Amino acid sequence: MIVGSIVIRVDDLARQEAFWTAALGYERRSASEDFVLLGPPGGGGPNVSLDAMRSTRVLPPRIHLDLYADDQAAEVARLSALGAREVEWSRRPSDADFIIMEDPEGNRFCVIDGGG
Repeated sequence: MIVGSIVIRVDDLARQEAFWTAALGYERRSASEDFVLLGPPGGGGPNVSLDAMRSTRVLPPRIHLDLYADDQAAEVARLSALGAREVEWSRRPSDADFIIMEDPEGNRFCVIDGGG
């Protein structure tokens, strides 16, 4: 068994598709009026699906994505330019290798320092 797709519930499907496509370098595999399947070019790795369905936001989220970056600072800046924002957390250790971020609708993910 493998993880085929990670599903994110969204309100604005077009905006979220634009964000996650640019953020991950993924491409659209299929789409309908209320669902978009994104995947890495050439396959390999899990898909990310966007499901246009209202849901209540829960903090902290029960699940989130960890995105590994060779240059964490550059990725945080790039993702911020795409519409993400950093999330402050008072309990974040000073030596943490992660930065908590939110997509334009508040879905949280972490950018992990994978460069070392």
